[in-house]
Order: sequence, then structure tokens, then C-alpha cells
Amino acid sequence: MPLNLNCPQAEFMAVTTPFSGFVGGYRSGKTFIGCVKLWKLAAAHPGIKLGYFAPTYPQVRDIFYDTIEEVGLEFSDHAGMACTVDINKSEHSVKLIIGGEVYATVKCRSMEHPHRIVGFEISHALIDEIDCMKKEKADQAWKKIVARMSAVRDDYKINTVDFTTTPEGFNWMYDFFVKQLKEKPELKKFYSLVKASTLKNRKNLPDDYIDKLYATYPANLVDAYVNGDFVNLTSGGVYTCYDRTLNNTDRKVKKSDHLHIGMDFNVGKMSAIVHVEDNFNKLKITSAVNEFMGLLDTPAMIKAITSKYPDHKITIYPDASGQNRKSSNASETDVSLLKKYFRVNAKTKNPFVKDRIASVQGLLCNANDVRRYFVNDVLCPETADSLEQQVYDKQGKPDKTQDNDHPNDALGYYINNQFPIKLKTGRLNIDG
Repeated sequence: MPLNLNCPQAEFMAVTTPFSGFVGGYRSGKTFIGCVKLWKLAAAHPGIKLGYFAPTYPQVRDIFYDTIEEVGLEFSDHAGMACTVDINKSEHSVKLIIGGEVYATVKCRSMEHPHRIVGFEISHALIDEIDCMKKEKADQAWKKIVARMSAVRDDYKINTVDFTTTPEGFNWMYDFFVKQLKEKPELKKFYSLVKASTLKNRKNLPDDYIDKLYATYPANLVDAYVNGDFVNLTSGGVYTCYDRTLNNTDRKVKKSDHLHIGMDFNVGKMSAIVHVEDNFNKLKITSAVNEFMGLLDTPAMIKAITSKYPDHKITIYPDASGQNRKSSNASETDVSLLKKYFRVNAKTKNPFVKDRIASVQGLLCNANDVRRYFVNDVLCPETADSLEQQVYDKQGKPDKTQDNDHPNDALGYYINNQFPIKLKTGRLNIDG
């Protein structure tokens, strides 16, 4: 019985080059097809030494262990006998068992600490989600992994490496499979790259999964995280989805409004953006309707907010660092001071910057051209200017030298809390 593969997966299985890449959107079947290759190699070359590499050990545990077992169940029909796994979590290894016999052992290692990838040899490596790492760290890990590709077998003359990842802009995978071959076209015979869209794996996903992706992500992230394209994610303007006209509103605070205030702590430059939420045609939208900028410290911010809105229900969404820092000379932390006057919805740690930006971009305009975040630019002039003007620096990080980052950080803490998009795990998380 043949394995139930989608078209990009079948194309990937036919590849014979030493270095093979499978670049795809979320839930396009990347890790799955990498595991199919591991089972196939084990069946064809009993005793072969295999390796699996992920950015962190939690990803090994949460993604690989489940997937390699799942693929084994499907591979059982393909192989005509039971295919099971024996997972040794303490040693980070997985035995692939076919018909009761151990056919191969997969060494599992984290790429988080490249210097620890030592002391073993393999014939084939599966490197998963390498583009989730910073380029320098990814390169360090690759140099350690390729040094492990030293196992010698008469029945497997050329050792191989599979890369399965979601593209993260023009990152390590782009350099390895595209840029390098533009500079050295004579190497093309050693490299193969298959691009896989989430759309091609629709039959294996919930009916509304892709619709939710389009409704949540901005267009450039759909290109990367759905279509599997290499696109620019870290240059030019940060909030490219913001349009001063299309994202404009004349909404003001009403007496009955529950106020949602995002807050950024900076000594002498505290920022808070006031939001109200509305339902429009069963769609929750949020509007920035006031701003508090350039206040000295947290007590000054508290006084300004309570004076302006003495009778409103207020929830503060602060910078998580405020649970440990004191922006004033008070003996209490910023968050503990806020809790005396307001309801505070504070995370234990701040979101990744890319996650926060993605959440804001997705509300400003998603891939379906639906806008859910609006700014009253008369009442929030600095907020509008900052969304319009903040750019990425030379390191691909939001520039913080022009003093237009504080409003964006403040509103971002609120939006990421209430309308989060999580990008690091490749799993969909939608709220609101």
C-alpha cells in the first residue's frame, strides 16, 4: 500500500541529491516527510545511523517524537509489517523497529548549543526548522552537523542531508539553497529544493485551518508561512500594513467603554495607548483613541490615567519587564504599583519581537484585506506617526534610535496579549 503523500512530498521523496530542502508553509507536512525518509532509509539499509536536529530539545520532544511514531504507523502498511518506535528521552534517541527488529537508531540533538553536537557519526541527517534560528547560530550548527556525516557503508556510498523548514525571510536556507547556487552554479547538481504550500496539504488539515490563517496573518506572512516563499520580513518599514487613511477612525471614548491600555516602561519616556473594542458584523475590532506620551515614571502615568478616566473600567497590558523593574524611586515594581489602581493583564515574559509585530500587522490588515485595528490620528498623533515611520535597522531589528518605537511597543503588548499570533512553533494560535 503506497504512503498517502501530497504532491510536494512525493516530489521530495524522488530527490536523489546529497542536500535536499523541503521549504513549506505551516502544516505543509515538512517534518512528516522528513520522517518518511528516515523510515525508508531504515528499511532499505538496516543498521544505518541516522540523526535528527531541531532548534531546541522541546521541539524534539513535542514535534519529532510524535511525528516519527505517527509515520511508523502509516509505514507499517507500506512495509507489510509492524513499524514501531522505542523512544529513549534521557539519551535523546529513537530506535526504528520493523517486524520486531531494530533497523536503525536516530540520534536527536538540539542545535541551540552547536558545540555539543559531537561524539557520533551518521549517514543521513534530518535538520528541522533551521530557519527559526539566527543565521550565525544556524551556520555554527550546520558546521557541527556536517562533521558528523562520516559514517561509511558499502550500501550507502554518499551520505545525505534533508532540510525541512518554514522560510524565515532571506535567512540561512535562502543563502544555502538559492544565493550560494547563484554564485556557484556548478554546485547545482548536489542540491535540490522543493517548495510546499500549506494549500497542498489541505486534505490533512481541519476544514477551516487555512481560512483562519488568511484571516489572521498579513499578506507578507501568508507568502512565507502559507505559500512557503522566501520573502523580505526584516527590512524597510516595520508596520507596512498601516495606512493612515484606511486604518483611520473618529472613534472616541464613551462613558460605558472598557479601556484597554498598552503600556511601555521607560524612565522619562513612558508611553501608554488607550484602546476600545467593538464588534462589527461579528468581527471584533479595536481602536486607539488616546495616548499618554513622555511621562516621567509609573506614578506620573497612574495619575494621568486616573485623572483622565476616573470612572472607567480599565485593564493595563504592560511591558512584562515591569514586574521586575522600578521606573521611579519607589520601593515597588512598576506592575505592583499599577495593580493598586487598575486591573493588570501582564505576561510572565514579553513575546518575541517578531510575534508582537506579526500580531499588530495581522490586525492592521490581514491577507483577506480585512482591517481590525484603527487609529484616531487626531487624538493619537504620535501613535500614527510611529506606525508610519518606524523602520528596520541594518541588523533586521526594529530601529530604536529615532524615538518612534515606544508607542509601537506599548500598543504591541496589548495586541499580542489579546490577539496573539505565535510564530516560533509553527502552530496556529488565534484569539479575538
